[in-house]
Amino acid sequence: MNVVLLVLTLLGGLGLFLYGMKTMSDSLQRLTGDSLRGFLSKMTSNRFRGVLTGLGITSIIQSSSATTVMVVSFVNAGALTLAGAVSVIMGANIGTTVTAWIVSLLGFKFDIADYILPIIAIATPLLFIKKKESLGEFLVGFALLFLGLQFITSNIPDFANDPEYIGVLNFVASFSGSGYFSILLFVLIGTIFTFIIQSSSAMMAVTLVLCSKGLISFEIGAALVLGENIGTTITANLAATVANKVAKQAARAHFIFNLIGVTWILIIFFPVLSLIDKFSIFTGGASPFTSNAAIPVALSIFHSFFNIANTSLLIWFIPQIIKIVQWMVPIKVNDDEEFRLKFIHSGYMTAGELAIEPAKKEIEIFSLRILKMYDMLEELSIVKEDKKFTEIINRISKYEEITDRMEIEIANYLTEIAISDLSRSASLKISAMLRIVDNLESIGDSCNQIAKTIDNKNKYGVWFEQDLIDKLSKMSEFVREAVELMNGNLTANYEDITSEEANRLESKINQYRDELRSEHTEAIKKNKYSYQTGIYYSSLYAQYEKLADFAINITEAIEKSHN
Repeated sequence: MNVVLLVLTLLGGLGLFLYGMKTMSDSLQRLTGDSLRGFLSKMTSNRFRGVLTGLGITSIIQSSSATTVMVVSFVNAGALTLAGAVSVIMGANIGTTVTAWIVSLLGFKFDIADYILPIIAIATPLLFIKKKESLGEFLVGFALLFLGLQFITSNIPDFANDPEYIGVLNFVASFSGSGYFSILLFVLIGTIFTFIIQSSSAMMAVTLVLCSKGLISFEIGAALVLGENIGTTITANLAATVANKVAKQAARAHFIFNLIGVTWILIIFFPVLSLIDKFSIFTGGASPFTSNAAIPVALSIFHSFFNIANTSLLIWFIPQIIKIVQWMVPIKVNDDEEFRLKFIHSGYMTAGELAIEPAKKEIEIFSLRILKMYDMLEELSIVKEDKKFTEIINRISKYEEITDRMEIEIANYLTEIAISDLSRSASLKISAMLRIVDNLESIGDSCNQIAKTIDNKNKYGVWFEQDLIDKLSKMSEFVREAVELMNGNLTANYEDITSEEANRLESKINQYRDELRSEHTEAIKKNKYSYQTGIYYSSLYAQYEKLADFAINITEAIEKSHN
C-alpha cells in the first residue's frame, strides 16, 4: 500500500475512533445530564468521595479531559473547592483506564467487527424514538469506536515480515534498545502525541494496537502509557490559560499529580513490569515479554496499577500539592476585582450538557453584580459630597459596561452549547438562561439610566421636597424586594422555583406606581412643584418600575426552565 494512503487510512481510523468516543460521551451526558452535574457539584468535602466521583463520572463519559475541564470550570465558587478538585482529578485518572480494558478485552479477545452492524441495526430505530434517541446514539458511538479500532488494527502492516516496512521496524528498534534512555524518550513521545490528538484514550488504543502487532515492545508500550498520562493534563491547562488563577491552580494540580506519579514509577519501572509479567503468567496468560497477544491486557493492568497506586499514595498529600500549585500560581488579594468570567473559558470544546452548570454559576455572579449596582443606586440617592457622588456615578457606569460584556460572553457560550444535540430539559434551561442574561443586562442599563437621571437633575439644580424623596425611597424598597428575590432564585435549584411571590411583588409595585402617577397628575394641575421637577420625578418612578419588570421576568424564566 502506498505510504501516504496508509497514513491517511490510519488517521481515518483514529478519527472514527475519536468520533465514536465523542458520540458515546455526548449521548451519555444527555442520558444522565442533571444527575451527573449534581453528582459532581456535591462532592467537595471528602477526598475519598471526590476520588470516587471522578472515577465514576469518567467511567461513564469515557473522557478524563472532559471531567478535568469541568473541574477547572467549577473550582472557583463553592461548587468545587481546590482540594475537592484535586481528588476528583485523581479519580478521573483511574476512570480513564476503563477505555484500555474495553479495547484490550473486547477489541482483541474476539472479533468485535462481527457485531458492529448488528449494534447499528439495533440502534437505528432508537434514533427515531424521541425518548430513546440518546441511547441509540450511544450504541452508534460504541460501534463506530470499534469500527475505527478495526481499521487501525487491520491496516497496520506486518512490520516484522513485510520487506516494504522492515525499515520502519529497524528505525523503531534503534530507539528502543538503550535502556532507561529509550524509556524516557518514549515517555516524551507519548506526551507529545497525546497533546496533539487531545485524547489519552485514543492514544492508549493506538498503543495497544502497535503492541499487538509487534511494532513496539511491552516496555516501550508502558513508557508510552506514562507519557499519555502526562499528555492528557495539557487539555485542562489549555482551558485554564484564559481562566482565573484558581482555575489555573486546579489545572496545574492535575499536571503535578501525574508528573509525580510518572517520576516515582520510573524509578521502579522494570521491577513493576516484571511483577505484571509474573501476574499475567500466574493468571493463565502468556508473558507480555514473549507474546505480542498478551501485551494489551498486560498494558491495561500496568495502566490501572499506575493510576490506582499513584492515587493511593498522593491522596494523603493533597494539601502539599495545593501548596505547590499556589506557589506556582500565586493569587494577590485584589486579583479577582478585575472583570473576567470565572467559570466559562474559551479555547476548548464544551463538554455537552455538563457545560450548563458553569453558565448557571456565571449567571449567579452576574446577578450579584446587579445587586451591587442597585446598592450603589440607593447610596447615590442620599450622598451629599460631590466627590463621592461623582465616584459612585463612575462606578455604576463601569458596572454597566461589565454587564454588557457579561451578557455577550454568556449568551455566546450558551448559543455554542445549544448547537449540540441536547435533551429537552437542557434545551429549556438554555432558553431560560438566554432570557435571564438579557434581562440582567437590561437591569444594568436601568440602574445606569436612573443614575444619569439623578445626575442630570442635580446638574440642572432641580431638588425634590422631602415628600417626593420619601415616595421614591418607598418605590426603591419595593423594587429591591424584587431584585433580592430574583437573586435568591438564581442561586437556588431552578426546579424548586415558582413565580407566585414574584407576581405578588409585581402587583404591589404596579399598584404603587399607579398611585404615584395619579398623585403626580394632580400635583402638576395644582402647581405643587415645577413642571421640570415633575419630569424628573415621574421619570424616576417609571424607571424603577421598569427595572422591577426585568427582575420579575427573570423569575418567570426560571419557572419556565422546568415546565
